[in-house]
Amino acid sequence: MTGTPPGKRLTIGDVTEPFASPEDLTAALDATGYLADDGIATAGFLALRMRRPLFCEGEPGTGKTSLALAMATALGRPLVRLQCHEGIDAAQALYEWDFPRQLLHLRALEAAGDGKLDVDEAERSLYTDRFLLARPLLQALSAPCVLLVDEIDRADDEFEAFLLQLLDEYAVTIPEYGEVRAEQPPLVVLTSNRTREVHDALKRRCLYHWLEHPDLVREVSILRRRLPDITEGLAKQVAEAAHRLRGMELLKPPGVAESLDWARALLALDRDELDAASAARTLGAVLKYSEDLDRVRAKLDALFA
Repeated sequence: MTGTPPGKRLTIGDVTEPFASPEDLTAALDATGYLADDGIATAGFLALRMRRPLFCEGEPGTGKTSLALAMATALGRPLVRLQCHEGIDAAQALYEWDFPRQLLHLRALEAAGDGKLDVDEAERSLYTDRFLLARPLLQALSAPCVLLVDEIDRADDEFEAFLLQLLDEYAVTIPEYGEVRAEQPPLVVLTSNRTREVHDALKRRCLYHWLEHPDLVREVSILRRRLPDITEGLAKQVAEAAHRLRGMELLKPPGVAESLDWARALLALDRDELDAASAARTLGAVLKYSEDLDRVRAKLDALFA
């Protein structure tokens, strides 16, 4: 950001639309290693064309966060990530003033002025870019980017209402600094694991897409794309095993990220086949709860019969 006196607007230039169709976006995402189906590509294309946030909901591990990363790479824009958590507030997400540096600055002014200090001038000098700590939301208003608001369902109602207002205007007023407004709004991707229902008011302002786990063919393709050293046979075995595990009543069914970790573990052990023995040794790469490990170990022979 550049220095902006209070009451002045900070704007950024327009950005040319890079994709003419969902198929163009599919190809661009494919080049980043993200294999998008028609539904994902269409949702992403419409979010860009309509200048609307994209709300992605689905089970953990279905590729919601990875989509935002791939969109940023495909667009050639930086990714700005806001990781939501219980108790997150506007100060953590938007901006803070660097109070220790401001205090040191005041002391330096006092020393330089021999005890004579113009109070108004000193106060104005405290509230400039030099001391403004931009958090993710302010960063996203200040330059073209992809803004990922990750796991919005973990935040509380108050923060959701604050975010709703910001997405309505793509602007914020900092009392001591002035207004920061994005002339070209960032591409906003919100994700939710549906641990709670997000309010309808926020969803209405977004395009919505529910992400499923990939089908078997697509998961094999993802494994082979992300892990060039894996054989087609091993990739198919890992994908099939992951699909069987998702059909069990587990506390945390494996997502694509866990499938990739499982395949990496097998490759690290120089295994070219996934059988009951190799699965038993590597289950910690794909299951993260002891109850799930016990449940699956009891059925390993049947799973890999």
